[in-house]
Amino acid sequence: MSTVFQGEHLLPGNLGQIFVILSFGSALLSATSYYFATTNTNKLDTSWLKMGRWAFFINSASILGVGVSLFYIIYNHFFEYHYAWSYTSRSLPVYYLVSGFWNGQEGGFLLWTFWQAVLGNILIWRAKSWEKPVMTIVAFSQVFLASMMLGIEFLGARIGSSPFLLLRNSGIEAPIFSRPDYLSFIKDGQGMNPLLQNYWMVIHPPTLFLGLASVVVPFAYAIAGLWQKRYKEWVAPAISYALFAAMILGTGVIMGSLWAYESLNFGGFWAWDPVENASIFPWLTLLAGLHVLIVFKNTGHSYFTATFLVLISFVMVLYSSFLARSGILGETSVHAFTDLGMFWQLVAYILVFLVLSIYLLVIRFKEMPITKKDEETYSREFWMFVGAIFLGLSCFHLLLVTSIPVWNAMFGTKVAPPADLVGHYNIIQASFAMVITLLTGFSQFMKYKKTDITRFFITTLVYFVFAALVTALVVYASGLYKLHFVFILVMFGSLYSILANGKVLADAVKGKFKLAGSAVAHIGFSLMLVGALIAAGTRGVVSKNDKGIVNVSGFDKAAGDARENIMIYKNEPVKMGDYTVTYIGDSTSEPNHFYKVDYKRYDNTGKLKEEFVLMPKVQINPQLGLAVSPDTKHYLLHDLYTHITALPPMPQSSSADPQAGAAHGEENDDKNYEAPVTHEVAPGDTIRFREGYMILKSLAKETSIQNIPLTANDVAVGAKLEVFSHDKTYDAEPVYMIKNKSVFDFARKVDDVGLKLRLTKIIPEKGKVEITVYQQPEKLKPWIVMRALDFPYINFLWAGTLIMIIGFLLSIFRRNKELKTV
Repeated sequence: MSTVFQGEHLLPGNLGQIFVILSFGSALLSATSYYFATTNTNKLDTSWLKMGRWAFFINSASILGVGVSLFYIIYNHFFEYHYAWSYTSRSLPVYYLVSGFWNGQEGGFLLWTFWQAVLGNILIWRAKSWEKPVMTIVAFSQVFLASMMLGIEFLGARIGSSPFLLLRNSGIEAPIFSRPDYLSFIKDGQGMNPLLQNYWMVIHPPTLFLGLASVVVPFAYAIAGLWQKRYKEWVAPAISYALFAAMILGTGVIMGSLWAYESLNFGGFWAWDPVENASIFPWLTLLAGLHVLIVFKNTGHSYFTATFLVLISFVMVLYSSFLARSGILGETSVHAFTDLGMFWQLVAYILVFLVLSIYLLVIRFKEMPITKKDEETYSREFWMFVGAIFLGLSCFHLLLVTSIPVWNAMFGTKVAPPADLVGHYNIIQASFAMVITLLTGFSQFMKYKKTDITRFFITTLVYFVFAALVTALVVYASGLYKLHFVFILVMFGSLYSILANGKVLADAVKGKFKLAGSAVAHIGFSLMLVGALIAAGTRGVVSKNDKGIVNVSGFDKAAGDARENIMIYKNEPVKMGDYTVTYIGDSTSEPNHFYKVDYKRYDNTGKLKEEFVLMPKVQINPQLGLAVSPDTKHYLLHDLYTHITALPPMPQSSSADPQAGAAHGEENDDKNYEAPVTHEVAPGDTIRFREGYMILKSLAKETSIQNIPLTANDVAVGAKLEVFSHDKTYDAEPVYMIKNKSVFDFARKVDDVGLKLRLTKIIPEKGKVEITVYQQPEKLKPWIVMRALDFPYINFLWAGTLIMIIGFLLSIFRRNKELKTV
């Protein structure tokens, strides 16, 4: 007899699973219908076209149904579902519940297929004569994405992973699942990875997935052009969609860099992580394809290269998804998902579209409009083609090195990556960047088909010399001369590109406005490189530790170089570069623990010029250990970045009465302090201790003790003490009590100073009292180890991104105006 489980909310999950199956079936019907609509020779018969449209509309509605069902489960904390239990908790605010929606693999596929559905509906509205073949490809892609969420068994194999899988069916072995009331034991979900609890993770994944989904559109146009033998007609509409895809995908990648900069603790914005690399594979090839498409549109040259690059861009989208989601990078990337059993399903997705692309390229090769005449060397299209080749080579290098784990897994090899992987990427990719920036500069002085060579050389030489002078100034002022020579060449290429494209932009403002888009995009890209070079290459360590030692448990090599970390005791100011920093306290806002670091900067006269508080945060995560996120002070020309690298053990929570602490109970705590020192003092006297002094202000003879009633025969005396340490003042009142002929004293702690104070004796004949002072050893005082870095001119990186986006938008507007209805 089957168990009837109590408290489960099965309706939203069952409804969601129905929508998943419906989305798969309708995508398959839409792709099939559009295929027959495309191949149907009877132009008057529109039945297949109508069926394809309605099936796609149903697919879109089903995807919305899946999304609504899943969010309903997450929002209402139905932890009987594995997805909600794995990625969310009751403590998460709503905006993090939204990001929990795509925290898991299934949610990622849902987000991807949602954006592809949106794009498909736009194509149904705008594609006109291209609708049937283009939508065949888009709907076919929807079939594969929908299959990733099916989670069904077929012929002994599991297809996809359902976001509506019940926790008791997820494979987790626990005795509670044999009980009908197992949900009564599940009070909360596992929560979200603390590193993902950042506002960028609310907007970065949707943007990135929109970019990835958008690449299917120019791919579909290229396939449709080859399929229908409309070799030239597809290029114009594909350019607009390729511009949009490149813009959104690039924006999504930079948003990921911003998230890494603000949330991770490696001290930067790009770590050459395999999944980071994979995200730019399709961006690089799409940029290359976009430039060659423009070459073909203007000159008729390089058709095959343009088509190949557009096709391979979507294949790169699928391959990057395979790297992130197949589990093959699980040991080499912090961003990679574990395998959900879809390894071969992801491989099939890649192979189907790769084989389709190769097949059409091969059978149509002889019919393609490939020109026999070579391009003129001094023509814009020739050097745009060369630039595209270097973009492709940049992608190929990243692909080759990033895929080493793939080759090892698939072919049983043991190829080791370069020993200094980051240095390897930096040098090789900087070399490509140097060439590309130079090409984006001097190609702007050329014309399509033929250029006035004399004028070109004169103009180019003038800008080369000017760029060299500016580069020398920037390299000297920023300190880039200390780095590898290739980075100086990248700076030269970037500044040259900015100057050359600046001239084009100035000409555009005077009347040649159609050239503005590319010029602005090139300026933005080059400015990004300038910002990245200076910020990463000349990053300064503010928290210099001349001793090179951080002698605390919990600090190890994983926390970084000891020479870049300083240890600060609570309320003890420390000189750190131009700043005086003080760890002034901490606060908790579950699940985050914030550490408050006060920064002060003084001028030469000792006058305070600036003061602010940074609050780097920490979560103690059972799986990740110390999960640290930095806090940053943003200036116009630099950022001051601070994060925690080591902490003392977290204190156990205590429910003790704040006024509790009789002598008998306090004795157990004495071992945390040095040997006590007693002082006989009268009101007005001073007691000195290691880090300051205290004054006995008065004796209170009618002090009350919380929850302890006093009779007429009882006595309670409080010593009102004012404690001074590190420019701060604290009040404390230890109490001496005689009750029922028994003597008690109630100590008071001043935790910020590491003191415990006791009133241990009253000496009436001298008019004095005995104060016993306990001090914590230095090692037991509250402390943090922190690292502070200065990122100069990093705002050029973020500003360059915005400028590049504007350039893409201008280009999209221009191409849409040129686009004819076909």
